Amino acid sequence: MKVALVGATGMVGTVMLKLLEERNFPVTELLPVASVTSIGKELNFKGHSHKIIGMEDAIAAKPDIAIFSAGGNTSLQWAPKFAEVGTTVIDNSSAWRMDPSKKLVVPEINAHVLTSEDKIIANPNCSTIQMVMALAPLHKKYSMKRVVVSTYQSVSGTGVKAVAQLENEIQGVSGEMAYPYPIHKNALPHCDVFEANGYTKEEMKLAREPQKILGDRTFSVTATAVRIPTAGGHSEAVNVEFTNDFDLSEVRRLLHEVPGITVQDNPDTNTYPMPIYAHNKDEVFVGRIRRDETQPNTLNMWIVSDNLRKGAATNAIQIAEYLVTEELV
Repeated sequence: MKVALVGATGMVGTVMLKLLEERNFPVTELLPVASVTSIGKELNFKGHSHKIIGMEDAIAAKPDIAIFSAGGNTSLQWAPKFAEVGTTVIDNSSAWRMDPSKKLVVPEINAHVLTSEDKIIANPNCSTIQMVMALAPLHKKYSMKRVVVSTYQSVSGTGVKAVAQLENEIQGVSGEMAYPYPIHKNALPHCDVFEANGYTKEEMKLAREPQKILGDRTFSVTATAVRIPTAGGHSEAVNVEFTNDFDLSEVRRLLHEVPGITVQDNPDTNTYPMPIYAHNKDEVFVGRIRRDETQPNTLNMWIVSDNLRKGAATNAIQIAEYLVTEELV
C-alpha cells in the first residue's frame, strides 16, 4: 500500500502521520509531500527517515492513496492529477465537500456510499463531523426538523499561526497576528471569512454539510461559530427540534451505542465533556443531555471532540481504512 501524505509537515499532516503509525495502517511505502521549502528535508515514520518530495514526484510514483491536508487551492489544483493516475484522494480541505459529484464521508455514518469509482473523497469540516456523529442516530429515530448550533472552537482549528498568537499573548510577547483582535481572554464570533448573507464560511459549512452527509434536506441547520482561547478541541451547544418526541434515557442509549461516541452525562458528579479531556482522543464526547422546556420535541446537547483528530486526521485515516478493508483501492 503506497500512501502519499500531502501537507505532511502541517499541523493536521503531522497528526495524520502519527495516526498512520498508531493505527498500524498497512503502509508499505510512504511518500511525504510538502511545499517547495520543505522538499529534501526528512521526517520520521515507524523509526525510519523519509525524504519529503514534491507533487510531481509523488504523482509519478502513482500511490494507491493520497491523503491531502494542504488547503483548498492546493487540493483543487493537484487532487485531480493524482486521480488521473488512479490514486484515490482523501481530501481534508473544503475544496470538494459540496461538489455534487464527490462523496462527503464520516465513516461511522455513510462509508457505505463509497465505491472503487470514487477517486476524490471529501473529509467534512471538523465541527460538522462531531455534530453529525451525535445527530445521525437521533435523526434516524426521531426525525430532525431544525438544529441550532453555537460552536466554541480552538485556535488550533486556524493553524500554527493562531496557536503561536495565543501563546505569545499569554506570555506577553508581541508577534504575528492570525486574528484581527487578541484571542487571549477573548472570544471572537468570527471563524473563517464572512459571506454576503452575514454568516461566516464556517457557519455555512455547518448548515450545508450535515444535509449532504445524511442524504436528507428535510431538516435545517443554523449556526454561530466562535473562536475561543483554547489550544485544542472544539465544543458545541446543540439544540435539536424533532418531528417525534423522545425519551431522554433512550437518547442516551442510542448515543452510547454509536461506535466512536462516549456519553459523559452526570450532573450529580459534574461529569460532562470538556476539550481538556478530549485532547489526543478520537472519540466524540456528548453530555448535558436535557429537554428544551420551551417547546415540544426539542433536545439540548453539549458535544466536544479533538478537532485535529476525529475532526480531521482520524476521520481521513478511517476513510482510508474502510477503502482498504472493502478492497476499494
